[in-house]
Amino acid sequence: MPSDKPTPDSLPREPLERLLAVMAWLRHPVHGCPWDLKQDFASIAPYTLEEAYEVADAIRRGDRSDLREELGDLLLQVVYHARMAEEEGAFAFRDVAQAIADKMVNRHPHVFGDAHVEGDEHQSGVWEQIKAQERGARQAATSVLDGVALALPSLVRAEKLQKRAARVGFDWGAAGPVIDKIEEEIDELRAEVAAKAPAARLQDEIGDVLFAVANLARHLKIDPEAALRATNEKFDRRFRHVERRLHEAGRSPEQASLGEMEALWQEAKATE
Repeated sequence: MPSDKPTPDSLPREPLERLLAVMAWLRHPVHGCPWDLKQDFASIAPYTLEEAYEVADAIRRGDRSDLREELGDLLLQVVYHARMAEEEGAFAFRDVAQAIADKMVNRHPHVFGDAHVEGDEHQSGVWEQIKAQERGARQAATSVLDGVALALPSLVRAEKLQKRAARVGFDWGAAGPVIDKIEEEIDELRAEVAAKAPAARLQDEIGDVLFAVANLARHLKIDPEAALRATNEKFDRRFRHVERRLHEAGRSPEQASLGEMEALWQEAKATE
């Protein structure tokens, strides 16, 4: 890369090459941005997660213009990490692109080869088998749970752990017993609350309830993260209705009784 300070016209015109050049200049030791030069993998990781969630939010809202922008922000995160790795001599963006392209070809033998799959569920099974083979090629697995990232959102990780265990037969055969398990866990939580158990015990029991609920969602083929996200939005919408109706009456939630707010909550439900 030239040492002279860049100008917009001096950057490549091809979009991907232009983005890579922009990132390289942002990290340039002389002409770069001080903030960008201070960053490392750990400091950038939270932004990567945030951008992924913003992509999901744009998809949920059906906003294609926003989705285009958010996908660009997420792509920048990939370019950012790849640039820092290139500076270390570890790998570059092209290595990342090559690796994922090769992986997709390997995991879709029915598209890029002569294999045959019977629908999407069969394909999911083939996908998991190929992933297991890839993990085995990299290192000897010590557990079927190897590779389920600790950094995943907890509900997502719970579902993935359960799926891995189910592959070797550690699973309920139907949703019914899982519901029984949820009731059992709630009973245990109720007993701990009645006994005024310490916070650590209550946390443990609540975790068991949530894990069992995630298991039920898996059996019902419901994404637990999406389900909770939708409920969060529903709560947000209904509570704002309560606040709005109280404001129309010249009052605030602090001035209303729980009974009054519950009546307005039911009013919000009835309008949906």
